[in-house]
Amino acid sequence: MSHRSRVKAQSVDIRPLAWLAGLAVATALLLQVSVAHGREAPAGFADLAEKLLPAVVNISTTQTIKNPERVPEMPQFPPGSPFEDFFKEFFERQMRPDNSPKRATSLGSGFIIDSAGYVVTNAHVIADADEITVTLHDDAAYKASLVGRDSKTDLAVLKFDPGKKALTAVPFGNSDIARVGDWVVAIGNPFGLGGTVTAGIVSARARDINAGPYDDFLQTDASINRGNSGGPMFNLAGEVIGINTAIFSPSGGSIGIGFAIPSSLAKPVVEDLKKHGKTRRGWLGVRIQSLDQELAESLGLPDSKGALVSSLNAGGPASKSTIKPQDVILKFDGREVTEMRKLPRIVAETPIGKKVTVEVWRDGKRTTAEVVVGELPEEPEEVAKGPEKGQAPAAGQSVAGTGLVVAAVTPQLRERFGLDEDVKGVVVTEVKDGPAMEKGMKPGDVIIEAANKPVRTPGDLAKAVEAAKSAGQKFLLLRVENPQALRYVALPLAEGKRK
Repeated sequence: MSHRSRVKAQSVDIRPLAWLAGLAVATALLLQVSVAHGREAPAGFADLAEKLLPAVVNISTTQTIKNPERVPEMPQFPPGSPFEDFFKEFFERQMRPDNSPKRATSLGSGFIIDSAGYVVTNAHVIADADEITVTLHDDAAYKASLVGRDSKTDLAVLKFDPGKKALTAVPFGNSDIARVGDWVVAIGNPFGLGGTVTAGIVSARARDINAGPYDDFLQTDASINRGNSGGPMFNLAGEVIGINTAIFSPSGGSIGIGFAIPSSLAKPVVEDLKKHGKTRRGWLGVRIQSLDQELAESLGLPDSKGALVSSLNAGGPASKSTIKPQDVILKFDGREVTEMRKLPRIVAETPIGKKVTVEVWRDGKRTTAEVVVGELPEEPEEVAKGPEKGQAPAAGQSVAGTGLVVAAVTPQLRERFGLDEDVKGVVVTEVKDGPAMEKGMKPGDVIIEAANKPVRTPGDLAKAVEAAKSAGQKFLLLRVENPQALRYVALPLAEGKRK
């Protein structure tokens, strides 16, 4: 073999090696990018924990119990009774100074978002607190004040004065890009054991645990216990993508199901609390309900996506637009409403005063309406009245094939079921086993419309049922009101005679 041949052979051998080396470098770079975005597990979490621990704080609160349990009066005994001295000693002991008002203490977690001393935690951690103490990772303790709290999202912002002490603050990340299976790190104060680090993955997204109107929790298997509330959940880039809030546990301890408020929901709330001391949310002024397949079919919708408008708030933004009850909101300001519970959050995040386009389903077709978003007012809690226990059911007319017994509205029924004076329709006095019971209808419900026509007597409802059956309809669309809500019900019907 000549020298030239040997060189040629060597050059052929080198090319694959160079290609493999380039591939290795590219792969290493991709892995670095993946780790930075929390996609791959690192060799350990020690470096990340060392960096983040100084930003996580322990929160302790004290509350004075102003009305301690009253001690009952000492019973009277005949003079010389052997019980007299015994009870006298007992009652004197109970009335000693150590029975004065007591102070209850609770523990939680939080994290620093600003070197000026701003701290984020859960609203329930500092609820009813007389004093709030923030303890840093180096055990330095500071008295903190409440800047603002928001019960709807269970978030609160605190402020303490660090003096000349340099603080470590952490940024919010984007929870919307977090994927199921991504690694996360939780740091907090479980059971008073401050500075505890746990790791796990994002187990699920968009969890609704009935904690509030804007539920959209991240679920994680990173250990979260009592005292972790208000603590941060980090991605591997060291960004806060969740605020640990709740656990699901029969025993009260971690079983690997924890929930965190996503940063995409928390960040604007925190900014509002920090700036205004309260949360300012967009408001549409409608009452909505979810769609099931039966309701969607009754309205001519091809699927059950959207939010069904059951009523409008008097004087609210929607009442000043062309939006009407029975509209199904499909898009709001260009954002799709895939399910009912998405709409309140979309509206809440919309700037107050903005004029938006709302796409709705009405009368079997898509149409649009324009509305100026208002500011959500504080709503006082309403106590709804209901029928008294043990009260005999009122007489009424049974509507065949529905399981409903209904009666015309009378002053007695208004009082019994807590109905407003202006409510018109027929009152459900009894629900027997049948379609209405399956749809959750109860005594005290008032049927005000059937098939978009007013109902004023039991006969009106019976006629509407028969007409729908004769037309071969599978469902009868009812508009139902009670002291808690106004909603639509797609009442299943027995197979009717087809024309």
